[in-house]
Amino acid sequence: MAASLEQDIEDIRVLLKDREHASGDFAAALKLVRRRIPRRIYKQGMKIAAALPLLEHPKLSLTVDEKPLRAAAREVKAHLEEIDLADRRKGFWLGVLGSVAFSVLCVLILLVVVLRWRGLI
Repeated sequence: MAASLEQDIEDIRVLLKDREHASGDFAAALKLVRRRIPRRIYKQGMKIAAALPLLEHPKLSLTVDEKPLRAAAREVKAHLEEIDLADRRKGFWLGVLGSVAFSVLCVLILLVVVLRWRGLI
């Protein structure tokens, strides 16, 4: 049973690296993506990160309740698998384009106001 939990944790590490570009140990990678994932997913991931040192120790791993950890791992893994990188890139570029369009519009309005104030229009 521990092998499947270890496999889920390794899958989460790979997903964090591929989908969120966060490397390092499990807790550090989660802290890097803290603002990009929902709070519930972050807390579930930190619950797993807190149990990792216990899971690596042969005798202490017997004291860990694996059922909630396995459920938390499934939830984090499901969320990370749902992330669409193409949609995220598209959203980023649409945000940049919207910001540039708003800036150009503000400059044009300011130009018209200044020209009107100076009496050139």
